[in-house]
Amino acid sequence: MKVRMASRSDAAELLGIYKWFIDNTAATFEYTAPTAEAFGERIDNVLKNYPYLVAISEGRIVGYAYAARFNERAAASVSAELSVYVAHDFRGNGTGSLLYREIERILVMQNVYTVYADITCGNENSIRFHEKCGYKKAGHLHNCGYKMGQWLDLVLMEKQLKEPAVTPERFVPITELSECLDL
Repeated sequence: MKVRMASRSDAAELLGIYKWFIDNTAATFEYTAPTAEAFGERIDNVLKNYPYLVAISEGRIVGYAYAARFNERAAASVSAELSVYVAHDFRGNGTGSLLYREIERILVMQNVYTVYADITCGNENSIRFHEKCGYKKAGHLHNCGYKMGQWLDLVLMEKQLKEPAVTPERFVPITELSECLDL
């Protein structure tokens, strides 16, 4: 399996993976899939500051992961939120773990100290996956979404990537690291 940085041209393939989760699960709070154009804009927006990775097996994109700002306030530049989606017919073979290892490696280079994941309660596979990757439960948010005829809670999980420094190092946008990455 190969991992590389995503590009806007991947939008239709990534949307195909994501749409299954929209239509069949409460893993995402979206009701309807965005257009490929809108999804491409999302990719471009992430890539202004954070990594957006795709996993490829036998020429097919089988999963993706990206980071985003956890909170828009300046003090939160030391943390990020992660999302990962693996094609529903390709889960269970280490794709998500590979994507998380790579994205966490890059985030350390960007001087991100802590990462978070919001997981819909009841999504035990995702909770176990995050625990396996070293995440710990940090909180529980009640009734913060409604989809598929039910109120949804979120579990907030966290992982410390770097020991906190007395004075944190400056966040480095992905655009400043692109030449250093071996993807």
